Parts: sequence; C-alpha cells; structure tokens
Amino acid sequence: MKVLVSGAGGLVGSELVPTLERAGHTVVRLVRTPPRDGSEIQWDPMGGRLDAAALEAAGIEGVIHLAGENIAEGRWSAEQKQRIRDSRVKGTQLLASTLARMAQPPAVLVSASATGFYGDRGDEILTEDSPSGSDFLSAVCREWEAATQPAEQAGIRVVHARFGIILSPEGGALAKMLPPFRLGAGGPFGSGRQWMSWIALEDAVGAVLRSLMNDHLRGPVNVVAPNAVRNAEFARVLGHVLGRPAAVPAPAFALRLMLGEMADALLLSGQHVQPARLTAAGFAFRYPELEGALRHLLGK
Repeated sequence: MKVLVSGAGGLVGSELVPTLERAGHTVVRLVRTPPRDGSEIQWDPMGGRLDAAALEAAGIEGVIHLAGENIAEGRWSAEQKQRIRDSRVKGTQLLASTLARMAQPPAVLVSASATGFYGDRGDEILTEDSPSGSDFLSAVCREWEAATQPAEQAGIRVVHARFGIILSPEGGALAKMLPPFRLGAGGPFGSGRQWMSWIALEDAVGAVLRSLMNDHLRGPVNVVAPNAVRNAEFARVLGHVLGRPAAVPAPAFALRLMLGEMADALLLSGQHVQPARLTAAGFAFRYPELEGALRHLLGK
C-alpha cells in the first residue's frame, strides 16, 4: 500500500514509518519544507496549502495523520491553547477536504486524536461509546475528530485513533519522568489516585497499522493498553523497574503553581480507558502489563 503520513518525525511517526517500510509499504511524507524527492509532498497546514495534484500523482491509497502541536511544552497561555487547537483542527480540515476532492481518494484515513476526549472522569470505565468531557482538551478532541467529516462524506473510511499516554524513553511523558525517578526523587502527582491509560510505543504503532488495514475498524478507536493503572501505581512500578525509591510526591498545589491549567489537564486528571474496539478486532498487545512494558522499554 502507498501510505501518506503526516507527523512522520514525531514520537509515533518516527517508529511507524520504518515499520510500514519493513512490511513492504511505500511511505510518502507530508512535510513543511520543500520536498527533497518523490517520497515527500509539501503542505502548509496553518496557511491552508496542500498540493492536491501531487497527492493525485502519488497514487495515495491510505493516510495516517499524526501532525499537531506538542501540548506539554511550557505553561499554557491563551496563544498556546489557540496553537494547540489550530494545529489539530486546521491541519485536519485541510487534509480531509483535499482528500475528499481527489478523483481517486484513498480508501482510509487514520487520524490521531486522544483519550483527552473523555475529560477527567474519576473511576468511570470508558469505552469508545462514552461521551466527551467538558474541559479544554475534550473540546479540542471533538473539533479535531469533526474536522475529518469531508473525508468521511466522500466515502473514505475514517478512524480516530484516541491515543493514551504513549510510553517511550525517547519522548513524551516517560522521557520527562525518567530523570527525577533515576535520581530517586520521583513519585505520584497529587493524590496519585488518577487513572493513567498508557500504551507502549510498539503497541501504539501496531494499533495504527491494524486500524489502517482492518476494514471493519472505523470511528473512534482507543489506543491504550487493556490494564490502566492509577498514577501512584505507575510511580511505584517505574521506581521498582529502575531500582529506585518513588516516594517523593509532587503536591497538586505546586504543580498548579508551576504549570497552571496544564497541571490539571495532563497530570492531576485521568481517564480509565479500555481498548474495546481493538480487543474486539482481535488485536494482541505485546505489552499489556505496565511492568513488562517498562522493562522492555528501559532494557531492564
């Protein structure tokens, strides 16, 4: 299959692209810089420019859309929140509407979303059928997913990959947590009771590939491992794997003082999410348990 990928240099994309190529697929990257060769197509998601003729000429059969502003960089300002929203919604609208206008559109669009769709839900067990929350990230995810409608209306099978916390020592939440935990200064955030719906990077990539290839998967798909844990348990297991104590909590008030609204959205709230549709599709997680995932990722 010839697959168009946006966000190919990100945490998921950098693992996904070589995995696709090893499986015999041809990858075409969406890039913001002038294309170096036929394996790249230029776009400007904020400027609303995408070379539709190049997409037609490339013969794209499937699309994986991962691009978006990093939500965990710096304290959220009004401008940063607008960039987070625009980078997801405007880019997705541009891509979906361009695909819809193609004479021979691709069969499938797998578009990133996030479990932030559900908001802070306490101990409620959440599946793809659960309603959305009411906070900033919930609203972003709703608009992000709605932006794919032109593609769906054109008959393209659309999958919304609702990613949980993707674990990798190369980036994301785990990479930020490792330095203090390795020093023995790690611990739970706030009360530690909030649920963390996580997934190992390798399984996240596998779930995207299953969504790309399985014609029965469409709409929201929770990309999380089947065994969510509370934040305090995550801290305990990470400390155990590293052979370090993990009993230094980060008080909620201190996190809010440092990070403002982002502290509540990313660190102090949680969702207990289940991968109901992946499980029904027969997806086999290589790392369903947290300790096994962390030992694999950290070489322990």
